[in-house]
Amino acid sequence: MAQRAEAERLQRINATVFDSSSESILITDLNADIISVNQAFTRITGYRPDEVVGCNPRMLASGKQSADFYVQMWKTLLHNGVWHGELVNRHKNGELYDIHMSITASRDRMGRLQHYIGVATDITERKQAERALRRESEKNLALLRNASDGIHILDTDGNIIEASDSFCAMLGYAREEMIGMNVAQWEAHFAGSELIRVFKQQFEQKKRSEFETCHRRKDGTVIDVEVSGFPLELDGKLVVFNSSRDISARKQAEAELRIAASAFETQDGILITDADNTILRVNRAFTDITGYSAEDVIGKNPRILKSGHHDATFYKAMWASINSTGAWKGEIWNRRKNGATYPERLSITAVKDPNGRVTNYVASLADITMHKAAEEEIKSLAFYDPLTQLPNRRLLLDRLQQALVSSTRSGKEGALLFIDLDNFKTLNDTLGHDMGDLLLRQVAQRLGACVREGDTVARLGGDEFVVMLEDLSIEAIEAAAQTESISEKVIEALNVPYHLDTYEYHSTPSIGATLFNGQQQEIDELFKQADIAMYQAKKAGRNTLRFFDPQMQETLNIRAALESDLRKALERSQFVLYYQVQVDSSRRPFGAEALIRWIHPERGLVAPDQFIPLAEESELILPIGLWVLDTACAQLKNWEHDPLTRELSLSVNVSAKQLHQTDFVAQVQTVIRHHAIRPNLLKLEMTESMLQGNIEDTIVIMNALKEIGVRFSLDDFGTGYSSLQYIKRLPLEQLKIDRSFVSDVVSDSSDKAIVNTIIAMAHSMNLNVIAEGVETEEQQEYLLGHGCTHFQGYLFSKPVPIGQFEALLK
Repeated sequence: MAQRAEAERLQRINATVFDSSSESILITDLNADIISVNQAFTRITGYRPDEVVGCNPRMLASGKQSADFYVQMWKTLLHNGVWHGELVNRHKNGELYDIHMSITASRDRMGRLQHYIGVATDITERKQAERALRRESEKNLALLRNASDGIHILDTDGNIIEASDSFCAMLGYAREEMIGMNVAQWEAHFAGSELIRVFKQQFEQKKRSEFETCHRRKDGTVIDVEVSGFPLELDGKLVVFNSSRDISARKQAEAELRIAASAFETQDGILITDADNTILRVNRAFTDITGYSAEDVIGKNPRILKSGHHDATFYKAMWASINSTGAWKGEIWNRRKNGATYPERLSITAVKDPNGRVTNYVASLADITMHKAAEEEIKSLAFYDPLTQLPNRRLLLDRLQQALVSSTRSGKEGALLFIDLDNFKTLNDTLGHDMGDLLLRQVAQRLGACVREGDTVARLGGDEFVVMLEDLSIEAIEAAAQTESISEKVIEALNVPYHLDTYEYHSTPSIGATLFNGQQQEIDELFKQADIAMYQAKKAGRNTLRFFDPQMQETLNIRAALESDLRKALERSQFVLYYQVQVDSSRRPFGAEALIRWIHPERGLVAPDQFIPLAEESELILPIGLWVLDTACAQLKNWEHDPLTRELSLSVNVSAKQLHQTDFVAQVQTVIRHHAIRPNLLKLEMTESMLQGNIEDTIVIMNALKEIGVRFSLDDFGTGYSSLQYIKRLPLEQLKIDRSFVSDVVSDSSDKAIVNTIIAMAHSMNLNVIAEGVETEEQQEYLLGHGCTHFQGYLFSKPVPIGQFEALLK
């Protein structure tokens, strides 16, 4: 692992140094064909990587060097392993430019030659300065001083008589400090006298010299430099014109490249692609792991390794991580060349240039087949019950701990169910432990079929099982109802007779339940609560469920009673419709909204918010909704006989479950035909939240109803998250502004902005707009002044029975 991690680190360093270097770098194979270049190469030469990879560097030759020059260059390189010198090359646009080139022969840890690394520095400006100085040394003194290279002029004793600003900055001295300073004061590699001897040889031989050395800066730090000098006569005196270039970064890069070249041949497979995911290079370990040779994969996409074990979502998440963080690590299944799939530990790193653009992807991969096999065996022994293959206590505790954290974060409730098989000991005593084991295995299978994906079924030991439910409702009462529903399913499943060889055996469970929400709850305390509740279930006669919280149990009992009463309400005609008038800008009634009320014989008038959610959960909303629709249409028929009500429209609320019944359109048509009403007087109100489901099905159903004349209003508009692109496709006639925006519209600037936007949008879509919850004159005046001409609210009338409603009209 350490070796792989180090290899990955070095590879990333290599990639970063390679692409962030300001000096041009190209790497060739042993045939001198280019296999990689960096961004600086493109900047200096004008050629993109895809234009030069596979080509020989002589494509850059200008013709200024002789054939003998290149022969001597290769002799030096092959003999010494390195060559330094200056060249004139030709840019892609045809222009000539000067470079200083260092070529290094790179070898692996065994000393075998791998490739050549060429590092080039653009010295065009310096060469121009040199030539200019030769022509007009004094006239070009300003050019010398402002040159970007570290140019300095020495007399025969090694004292500086002139220096460029960049050379002064390189060493950290002011110009006044540099002039007159002797070379011995800043030379850190050669002795000052030895360097002066080199300069004197230049004078005598009158030829250029090039060498690498170190300069000591004013602050004491030492930098690597490359010095190029030649003798020159200035004002009748012999001087040495030198140029020093800071090559510290290049020396580091060369070292890193050599290290990385060795690290590339690590035991882990390495794969490098370009920014378009085209494979550029793989190492020997990649071939050993996958069976693919370099020739098989270079130029192809890594997707040739896909196993088919992962869906598109997996790869989408992987690339989302790479694009956002620059890296991804994880386990993945891939496919070898022979077709076999295998597990792999994979690390992918994006390599970026100095501008932040991705240039390459580097993947490090390791075959973990043996590791996974051993891991699975250890995991099975450590975390699973050997009899039932269910999670054991240890794994349950681990998952419960994670569930508590998740519950704290999401706010959703969870539940623990303790399940004990009634009279299990009797089975063991009468039929033997083999039969008992057979029963336990069958119970485990049935429990697994009862719970949802993501829930946990575990065996603690003996005949004790635990079910952990996650992601229940945020509301404790609702979560308890969900827990009760699943528990009833468990009780029903475990009551089905068991076939134990030749015996038919009947068994029942006692279940104790407790809810958790992660609020500083201890696991031991949760276990204790569920255990206590389970024994309460046994005391209650077995084959039942009990909650640890008596108040919660009472709430569930009340809820169950309410649901039972709700089922009877329809057949006992306990529902009635109330009507709330809708008026125009002159307060003339033009319609009404039908609102259901429940007249309970004991509870009295039950508000819709107390029973409609329960009706939704229990599917009772379907017959109740049909009753509302039928009753409303009957009322429309009655209104036809009175001129005062003949033209009134009637709005009826429709739930999502109603709308998406396969025969909902047929239901509406049947009711309309049965009462022989005008369909255009029936308006179906939908809430904005209904548009978050299958919007395409919704559009089809609404269009079918529009064809027969039914109209639509979108209720509670502005409180949901519906998309305008969907709203404009719906056959709506009306938008209803929610009362939550109307209540403070006179005083609240945010509500004003929302209401004004809804009105403007409705007008732009040729939709009518109505405001609900209008309670004051000021609210109506504001709405009317901003283009809303239809209203509903207590200012005009609260919802009332039909008799009061008709009296109100008169």
